[in-house]
Amino acid sequence: MKLAVIGAGIVGITTAYELAADGHEVTVFERCSAAAEETSFANAGVVAPGYVTPWAAPGMTGKVFRRLFSRHAPVKISLPLSGSELAWMWKWYQACKPETYLANRARMQRLAFYSRERLHQLTAALQLDYDRSPGYMVLLRTEKDSQMVRPGLQVLRDAGVAFSEITADEARKIEPALNPDTSFAGAIHLPNDEVANCRQFALLLKNEAQRLGVKFEFNRTVGQLNPAQPASISIAGEPAPRIFGSVIVCAGLASVGLLKPLGLKIPMVAVYGYSISAPIREPLNAPRSALMDERYQVSISRLGNRVRVAGGAEIGGAPGIKRAASIQTLYKVLHHWFPGAAQHANLGAHVQEWKGARPMLPDGPPVIGHSGLPGVWLNLGHGASGWALSCGSARVLADLMTRKTAAIDMEGLGISRLQAV
Repeated sequence: MKLAVIGAGIVGITTAYELAADGHEVTVFERCSAAAEETSFANAGVVAPGYVTPWAAPGMTGKVFRRLFSRHAPVKISLPLSGSELAWMWKWYQACKPETYLANRARMQRLAFYSRERLHQLTAALQLDYDRSPGYMVLLRTEKDSQMVRPGLQVLRDAGVAFSEITADEARKIEPALNPDTSFAGAIHLPNDEVANCRQFALLLKNEAQRLGVKFEFNRTVGQLNPAQPASISIAGEPAPRIFGSVIVCAGLASVGLLKPLGLKIPMVAVYGYSISAPIREPLNAPRSALMDERYQVSISRLGNRVRVAGGAEIGGAPGIKRAASIQTLYKVLHHWFPGAAQHANLGAHVQEWKGARPMLPDGPPVIGHSGLPGVWLNLGHGASGWALSCGSARVLADLMTRKTAAIDMEGLGISRLQAV
């Protein structure tokens, strides 16, 4: 079948590859000049299925508003908020009910575990070489932090995730570069999780997709989809639409505008995240893999010869405006745990400061599958877990399109979940 994929982020690229592997003729349209230039560009890189859970969780709203005006709060709200953002926050609040949270957590985690499996299959079969390191550690500053993570540990047990509660001394044996002057209560160690460079993987898989015949058209802005011909693509500057057998929408936040003329209202907004990436100053002072500061919800990752620090969740604001306090929080956390790890900009090093829009649905899980309209399929709304969910999402979508049985239960991962709200 002749297919069009809109979007060349990690979700669009994995989708294009899986469809081409099934024998389809695939063309990918991307508004940027290269692949993985937006949300997939400089994310944390953590692949930890047990920690892939909905942002809409019981007690979450209280946590957000109690720390709303704290300088280093994990969540920030930038005023004024648009009408769609206010509506999203109300739906997010409603999704924090315990029964809703439990259902959405189960949906996300079964997809996340399958996605990690598919990531490893692709990496081995295609012999992809990209920056990756095994292991993930959650650092607990105080006993209060330790108590706060207790409910989450039961989630890990229920999911069968291998982990251990370790002391600060044990944590230092795993990550010997941890600041000796920083005292902390302990850590949670997850040996089977990992950190990997999302953009590197995306670019490598793009090359593999091209070997299978996938065509990538960059600097192509797709207009709104036409209700009369949903499976047609109108490109800015082209006189006539291009006709396909089906269109797969993987365009992140742009998907909202693309789908609106078709009568599909997707309650998705940008929740912005930040990262800094810097060359390693001294390898012995750098982390070996990935760590998370539980209090600040900031990750520190080793990606080859660089350190990446990522975190923050900002609702509202604009993509081109970086909040200085959010960037400073990343530097603060890095200096607290690994003061000698990275070269600094004032020493002439190239430090990349990045802000990315994570396309998030209010209840957490993405939407994967048929849209309900002829020829239109969806793979969108992965939020902050796009990297961790991408490979599995692409494979199950390809299976659904060829009427194969998906490898996981797809209950609650389709468009009907949003229509039922």
